Amino acid sequence: MKKKAAIGFIFVTLLVDVIGWGLIIPVMPSLIAGLKHITVNQASKEGGWLLFVYAFMQFICAPILGNLSDQYGRRPVLLFSLFGFGVDYIFLGFAPSFGWLFLGRTISGITGASFTTASAYIADISNAETRAKNFGLVGAAFGLGFIIGPAIGGLLTGWGIRAPFYAAAVLTLMNWLYGYFVLPESLSKENRRKFEWRRANPLGSLQNLKKYPAVAGLIMALTLVYLASHAVQSNWSYYTAYRFSWTPKTIGISLAVIGALVVMVQAGLIRLITPRIGNERSIYTGLLFYAIGMFLFAMASQSWMMFAFLIPYCLGGIAGPALQATISGHVPPNTQGELQGSLTSLMSLTSIIGPLLMTNLFSYFTSEQAPLLFPGAPFVLGGILMLASSIVAYKSLKQG
Repeated sequence: MKKKAAIGFIFVTLLVDVIGWGLIIPVMPSLIAGLKHITVNQASKEGGWLLFVYAFMQFICAPILGNLSDQYGRRPVLLFSLFGFGVDYIFLGFAPSFGWLFLGRTISGITGASFTTASAYIADISNAETRAKNFGLVGAAFGLGFIIGPAIGGLLTGWGIRAPFYAAAVLTLMNWLYGYFVLPESLSKENRRKFEWRRANPLGSLQNLKKYPAVAGLIMALTLVYLASHAVQSNWSYYTAYRFSWTPKTIGISLAVIGALVVMVQAGLIRLITPRIGNERSIYTGLLFYAIGMFLFAMASQSWMMFAFLIPYCLGGIAGPALQATISGHVPPNTQGELQGSLTSLMSLTSIIGPLLMTNLFSYFTSEQAPLLFPGAPFVLGGILMLASSIVAYKSLKQG
C-alpha cells in the first residue's frame, strides 16, 4: 500500500509540473515573434536557442542533481527542481525583452531535474514486474498534464499572452508546497552512497553508461529517439502556426489531443500490450509507429490531417517505457539515480543539438534561400532517425 501511495504522490507532482509546462507552449511562438518583431517561421530559430540554453544547463547540472539524490534522497532534489521552475515562469511572465526569456530558461535548466529524480524515485519503489508499468505512469502524467495545461493556456490567452505564464508560476509553486508537506522519501538509508564529483560531471556521467555494455546499443537507440522527437517537440507550434495559420488556442487544443492520446497509450495500452508481447516487440512496434506518424506529418496538406496523423505517432509511445525498463533492469538499486541522471544528460545532449537542428531546418526550408518550400523537412529527418533507432535496438537485443 505504501508503494502505491508513493506512486500516487509522484504522479500528482509530475502532473502539476507538466500542466505548468503545457500552459505556456502554445503562446511561445507569438511571444517570441512579438518581442523580436519577426515572423513566426523566423521565431522558430529563436525558440530553438531557448530550448538550447535550457538543455545545455540541464546537461551540466542533471548529473550533479542525480548524484546528490543518491546521497541525500530524491525528495529534497525534487523540491529544489520544482522551485526553480516556479522562478522561471515568473521571469517568462514579466520578460520585457528576449534576453529575459533567455535568463528564465537558464535558471530552469540549472534546476530542471524533476523528471530525472522522479524516474529514480520510481526505480526505487519498483520491481522487475512493475517497472515498465510504473515508468508508463510518468508518460501518463505527461499526457494528462498536456490535456489540462494547453486547454487552460488557450483559454487564458483571452486575458493576454502573458496570462499562462502567471498561472504556470502559481501552479508550480503550489506544487512545490504540496511536495514539501506530502511527498515521502523513497531512497532508504542503506541504498545511499556518497556524492563524488568524478561521477557527477556531465561527461563522466555519460562515461558511466560504459559500465553497462549490455545496454550500450539500447542507450544509442534511445539517443536517436530523443533526437528524432525534436522534429515534433521543437517545431509543432511553429510548423502549425506557419503551415495552417493556427492560433495559440488551436495549438493548445492540438496539444490537448496529443495529451489525451498519450494518456490512453501510457496508462492503458502499455498495461495491455507490453505484458503480452514483451518489452522487445514493444520497442520495435513503437518505433515503427513513430516513424509512420512523422512521415505523415511531413505530407499533411490540411489542418484535420495533423489531428488524424497524431494517432499513429502517439501509438509510438509504447517504445519509450519498454526501452527504459530494459535499460534500468540491468542496473543495481544504489545506482538508479546515477543511471537516470546519465540518461537525462544524454537527453539534454540531444536537446542541445535537436532543437537547433530541427528549428534551423524548418526555418531554412521556409525561407527564400531554400531550393524548394518544404516546411515538413524536420519530420522527414525525424522519421528516418526513428527507423535507424529500431535497427540499432534490434542488433543490440539480438547480441544480448
